[in-house]
Amino acid sequence: MKKLIEELTLYIKSRYPIIYMVTSEENRAARLVTKVSETAGKDCFFWSATEGFYTTSKFGRDTTPAKALDTILGYTEPGLFVLKDFHPYLEDAYIIRKLRDVVAHLKKSFKTVFIISPSLVLPPGLEKGITPVDLPLPSVEELKQILDQIIAPLKNANKITANLDDQLIERIVNASRGLTESEVKNLYAKLVVDDKAFDEKDLPIVVAEKKTLIRKSGLLEYYDFSESMASVGGLDKLKVWLNQRGMAFSGKARDFGLPEPKGVMLLGVQGCGKSLAAKATASLWNLPLLKLDVGKIFDAYLGSSERNIRDAIMVAEATSPNILWVDEIDKAFSGMGSQNSGDFGVSARVFGTFLTWMQEKTAPVFVLSTANNIENLPPELLRKGRFDEIFFIDIPDIEERKNIFIIHINKRNRDPKAFNIDLFSEKTEGFTGAEIEQLIISGLYRAFADNRELKDEDVLQEIKETVPLSVTYQERISALRNWAKKRARDAS
Repeated sequence: MKKLIEELTLYIKSRYPIIYMVTSEENRAARLVTKVSETAGKDCFFWSATEGFYTTSKFGRDTTPAKALDTILGYTEPGLFVLKDFHPYLEDAYIIRKLRDVVAHLKKSFKTVFIISPSLVLPPGLEKGITPVDLPLPSVEELKQILDQIIAPLKNANKITANLDDQLIERIVNASRGLTESEVKNLYAKLVVDDKAFDEKDLPIVVAEKKTLIRKSGLLEYYDFSESMASVGGLDKLKVWLNQRGMAFSGKARDFGLPEPKGVMLLGVQGCGKSLAAKATASLWNLPLLKLDVGKIFDAYLGSSERNIRDAIMVAEATSPNILWVDEIDKAFSGMGSQNSGDFGVSARVFGTFLTWMQEKTAPVFVLSTANNIENLPPELLRKGRFDEIFFIDIPDIEERKNIFIIHINKRNRDPKAFNIDLFSEKTEGFTGAEIEQLIISGLYRAFADNRELKDEDVLQEIKETVPLSVTYQERISALRNWAKKRARDAS
């Protein structure tokens, strides 16, 4: 937060006219601006549509936005003016014109306007005069302070028992990263009210709360550890690569001179285990898995899509180290670099923001992307520096098919030795892992309907009746393989 105060102070000294703070944490932003005003040695005045300029009696309590701007224009002393939730008025032609007058005036004065709003709105003609600033989520040090502020008074009054050693504090705080200040305060208060204690057993509650809040955002989805590498058949080269990088997020790796891994793209035929590998990687590395739903990034309101992608990135960085999973990135970013997208450049800006972040990110967020169709992938996405490696996951060979049959038979509580796995594997050339799984499931349906146990004949009959994807889309899969030969590493 100290760095942000210094940055904002520099903006003020450089006479930036309007600083637009994009955040849902209004009170925290207001406290920050107050600190900035003290650092800059200027008076600070707050305005809202319900109370007018409520922190001073100098200007009256008029609540109209036009009057607020007139007040700023008429004030002759140095000062900071904070307008809360001003974004709805930025669609009014008169207010836009008035703000342009304010921008021209402020550049020749010692006054600065702050807008605090949860939504970024940049009207045409005002982009150059407004400087957007994102308020970062609470840092580790801030979270520790919040925890101490809640625990210390209650502990001193003997109202709770708390055995907080440094290690437990670190684990609780790290588990809380990614939450807003108000969310963290509510969470810590909930833990105290729950059992009048603060100890090791509260950690799962912290994690569960964070999962709920992350899902509530609608932009990122938190995945529990549901799959292990034992569930992934084949892909031996990919597994070796992942094992080598599993410890690279540690301080020991930094001391050794290694940077954190940036990410990997898994390209391949649909149903060959790309999503399964993503989930298994999270378990292998023991890192949280956050899935980015790009479709939910786009919003009908001007500026909201750009804010959504920034918010998603901010949460991902605040909860790092973790894995950010972008599933079917070829569909998510299809045509986003096009100038003919028909959305006034929103797609291009969202895409550009994501690409720039991938290239320049310093937080240990490992981006794991999956793709089925290289034709839809913008070339900028595949440039070196975005991903550490691109792996091609092909249709499984005979040995991999054996492993996949064994995995799925075991999953259904059957003994693989009771089935002719070798024959199944020979008969399923060209089948994907997902199709092999469905063979076992369909065979079980067949056996269940006849009120008997699963037999070889059930699986063989399903094999006979199934047309694999490699036959249906033979030309497309051949083109994908040809592309991958010189541009990607084999995962198997």
